[in-house]
Amino acid sequence: MKVLPFLPMLLRRPRPARLSSALIRATALELAILAGHALIYPSGLTPERRASTPPPGTGTGPDAAPGRVTRPADVSAPPTTEGGRPPVVLLHGFIDNRSVFVLLRRSLARHGWRHLESLNYSPLTCDIRTAAELLDRHVEEICARTGHREVDIVGHSLGGLIARYYVQRLGGDRRVRTLVTLGTPHGGTAAAPLAGAHPIVRQMRSGSSLIEELRRPAPDCRTRFISFWSELDRVMLPVETACVDHPDLDAVNVRVSGIGHLALPVHPAVAAAIRQALESDGEATGAPGAASVA
Repeated sequence: MKVLPFLPMLLRRPRPARLSSALIRATALELAILAGHALIYPSGLTPERRASTPPPGTGTGPDAAPGRVTRPADVSAPPTTEGGRPPVVLLHGFIDNRSVFVLLRRSLARHGWRHLESLNYSPLTCDIRTAAELLDRHVEEICARTGHREVDIVGHSLGGLIARYYVQRLGGDRRVRTLVTLGTPHGGTAAAPLAGAHPIVRQMRSGSSLIEELRRPAPDCRTRFISFWSELDRVMLPVETACVDHPDLDAVNVRVSGIGHLALPVHPAVAAAIRQALESDGEATGAPGAASVA
């Protein structure tokens, strides 16, 4: 694991004596975010409209077979769109939808990202592996439509775990340049034991077959991993489970201070750090450790 030298060191870890007051403030913010998100949640139930015209010869134009997406013949070709920034795919968490990324999407668009894709997966999804296969098809369609050979992915909570499975176990590293995860249970979480009746929640438990599968060797994985974890995240138990800890992965863990799980995709300082991470060429390296932001 490496440190990202370009991430701002805005807040330090709260001292133990101040932790209770920090937790109270973070909890109040979580409740406010939950109330606001409940209001906009219905707006994210339907898939977003996409008006982009696919480049010729990609298999998604009017001459393509209905309902079929063909993979571009030359996956090693450089991006064909202006500016060179790959599309950013936003993937929400458990029983959520694309509305959770309203503020992050606006921030990215305001700073020059042209291709932003918010994907919904069904709340009835019962298997992370199945969701990862669906993500594979979505990414191929996005690459064909935009003319880019790679994408970046930002996944909140379960969305980050789906994206990691796609990258690490389904060959998605050939398509995903950078995977940013926000409060994702990479090592499995012990939170919400009563929700364990849902199959996908059981897969997010420590020791599940899926979590153990992600611990297997992943030689030559080309994707960069940047994992944001919060010391006040009450959904990740223990909180360090949101860190990527794998010897084969190019991973940086970014500690977030003062906010909880729901604030990760909406906090402006986290959004700024995500933009910096996506703008990095990945060549800068630093000492082992974790950067801090928030």
